[in-house]
Amino acid sequence: IELTVNDEVRQAEVEPQTTLLEVLRENLHLTGTKEGCGLGDCGTCIVLVDGKPVNSCLMLAADARGRRVTTIEGLQKEGKLHPLQQSFIDKGAVQCGFCSPAMILSAKALLDEDPHPEEETIKRALSGVLCRCGSYKKIIAAVKASMLGPTAVAMAIGIGLLFAADVSAAEEPRVAGGSPPPAGQARHLRPWSAGRLP
Repeated sequence: IELTVNDEVRQAEVEPQTTLLEVLRENLHLTGTKEGCGLGDCGTCIVLVDGKPVNSCLMLAADARGRRVTTIEGLQKEGKLHPLQQSFIDKGAVQCGFCSPAMILSAKALLDEDPHPEEETIKRALSGVLCRCGSYKKIIAAVKASMLGPTAVAMAIGIGLLFAADVSAAEEPRVAGGSPPPAGQARHLRPWSAGRLP
């Protein structure tokens, strides 16, 4: 059969009953995809098929022909980790690491559809993967942190600069009678002290 895995066309000889999981691990040596229960219950074998999370232990390899398969190895580009991978490291969400590939791929599928999901939505998206180490809080935190990409960080910095900006050029505070404030009194208002913010 011919499969497109991580944007590369790969070929393998398989039996009709061979699962996608078996092909990935044994034929293509992509061992980031883990074999757990073999029944689709633990979710550690999850890969993305056309961008959707799929239990590779339940999918026949032949059924993946003509579709795009993405494993954890396919997220790294030019030696640089995907933001989700880096976030899992930074937040300590990787314990034994057995569930991490499936967690990261499930989170990627979610964020590709909804870049800013609510926490409950994140929990539902990851509910199909069992973490034996119980690191769910750190995993959720890692997914949330990965949502703050370079654009979001730049926006946050820009907002901070806006609030810290001197607005005296637009309006100087006046005391009773309309005269300028006496010496020693602040001449510059911050937006939050001028009653301009809710």
